[in-house]
Amino acid sequence: MRHLDAVPPDWPGNEWWHWLVFTVICIAFVLVMIIVVIYVERRGIAFFAARVGPNRTGPFGVLQAIADAIKVLLKENITPSNADKLVYWLAPAVVFAPTIMIFAVVPFQNGAMMADLNIGVLFVIAISSISTIGVFMAGWSSSNKYSLLGAMRNVAAVVSYEMPVVLSIAGVVLLAGSLSLNDIVLAQERVPFIVMQPLGFLLLFIGGCAEINRSPFDLMEADSELTAGFHTEYSGMKFAMFYLGEYGEAVVMSTIIATLFLGGWQGPVLPPWLWLIVKILIVFFTMVWTRATLPRVRIDQLMAFAWKFLFPLALINLLVTALEILAWPGDLPLYIIPLNFAITAALILLGSKLFKVGWGRVEV
Repeated sequence: MRHLDAVPPDWPGNEWWHWLVFTVICIAFVLVMIIVVIYVERRGIAFFAARVGPNRTGPFGVLQAIADAIKVLLKENITPSNADKLVYWLAPAVVFAPTIMIFAVVPFQNGAMMADLNIGVLFVIAISSISTIGVFMAGWSSSNKYSLLGAMRNVAAVVSYEMPVVLSIAGVVLLAGSLSLNDIVLAQERVPFIVMQPLGFLLLFIGGCAEINRSPFDLMEADSELTAGFHTEYSGMKFAMFYLGEYGEAVVMSTIIATLFLGGWQGPVLPPWLWLIVKILIVFFTMVWTRATLPRVRIDQLMAFAWKFLFPLALINLLVTALEILAWPGDLPLYIIPLNFAITAALILLGSKLFKVGWGRVEV
């Protein structure tokens, strides 16, 4: 099954052409998807708020993001006099670069990727953590207390939510028996893992939203508390890099969720790469929906939700998955799907009864 209709690893001719072509594809894909998701979010938020949304720049306002990018790039670049200049300048690049690097191991169809690493999941987890270093570099080097507080909140959130995120991905790895993203997509040929691991999907979605600073977990740049958080002192092109990085991380998280739980590029009729884009947009629209629906949490609620609710559920989910694989060493039977949904509903109900906030605030 692995080699059925697979793109050769040296396509289109040799490894150097393969590297060059997929480098261009990854960069173009990320930049185009960032423009698309910005438009989707603006139109989506406008829809939920009963507003018109962007509709003046280009047909249906599709060029509004490009107009905003030009406006930001033409603004003056300001550097605070007390800033650590080198770190201050490097931080935006450190935040944005990992979003492109992660797509090196994401399959656009069977074998169509820059490198089919047999440790692809570990690569994604390791590279995605680098952006946090860039955020802290920005907060620390700005010599601004709001920037530093926003950066510290980001580090605390990523450290806390990385545990349930990694444990939920570990359940997928157990089901697929491989750390390669291509193998994980192929393992979902029968059914996508979202129906085999509904709790794992919820854990990854919630934890992912918290890690990439999406509402209702956007405390790192909460304008009512921290002005603009870690990038308060940034302007011009450096601010644009943070803006690209924020939406680039949203594209990456949507892609990872679509690859691990929604079958990635697999689907009927449409080309495989188009199926991947459709699934990415579905996941991202769900993020927009939650942003428009849920109020922003407090910092103590953010931390308590990770350690008191998500972390225990992630451990139980991994334990249940391991027991099921021991009980059925081959492919899991399909009649286990309703059982897993029942376990998910019971655990969420039990966790909601036991989860309390307010016995001691965790200030960051």
